[in-house]
Amino acid sequence: MKGGLQQLWVYLSTTPLLWLTITLLAYQAGDWLFRRTGANPLCNPVLLSVITIVGLLLVSGTDYHTYFSGAQFVHFLLGPATVALAIPLYRQIDAIKKSLLAIIVALLTGSLTAAASAVGIAWALGGSGPLLLSLAPKSVTSPIAMGIAEQIGGLPSLTAAMVVLTGIFGATFGPWLLDRLRVSDQMARGIAMGVAAHGIGTARMIHLNPVAGAFAGLAMGLNGLATAILLPALVGLFR
Repeated sequence: MKGGLQQLWVYLSTTPLLWLTITLLAYQAGDWLFRRTGANPLCNPVLLSVITIVGLLLVSGTDYHTYFSGAQFVHFLLGPATVALAIPLYRQIDAIKKSLLAIIVALLTGSLTAAASAVGIAWALGGSGPLLLSLAPKSVTSPIAMGIAEQIGGLPSLTAAMVVLTGIFGATFGPWLLDRLRVSDQMARGIAMGVAAHGIGTARMIHLNPVAGAFAGLAMGLNGLATAILLPALVGLFR
């Protein structure tokens, strides 16, 4: 019986649909627990699903490439999901026009601060070379961040991991920190989360407030564009 189950697992583990199904179930379970706990930020469904999947990969001895052969279908949907953020953004077009200058200033300040703080802290702790360059784009959404890291000499795989960690940390503690700082304006909250915590933070703000979610989506997209232009230029200047 045990041998039969082992053979079944060996067969299923090489099937792309297995890991796709596990990914979806892990997120659904995390989302259920998130709702059951009253939207407790420590029960962020992305965080819970990442922990679950990493645990399963370690226990089963499955390598990442095998896992991604199934998870790539979810990864493909990141593009359409990002484009769909234009819908709530369009509904706030009048507010965007009125605050365009403030948005641009906040975006540039936040983009430079996110990169400089990550590099500065890592450098102070003894980091150097490719590690620093890999951390610089950690607040940008994954596809753009990986492209930037490769262009400036960082490690795209390390950048991808740091992007996910940044998004989870920002989505979990960002709203709490904004509350402690008494930032009540939903536009400001959304821009802060979009710049600092990219897509995961944006999803969190959409859940909390539609206005904040719309501005988080705007900030996420513009931060990716600004970082892709500014960061390689700054790295080239310092070199």
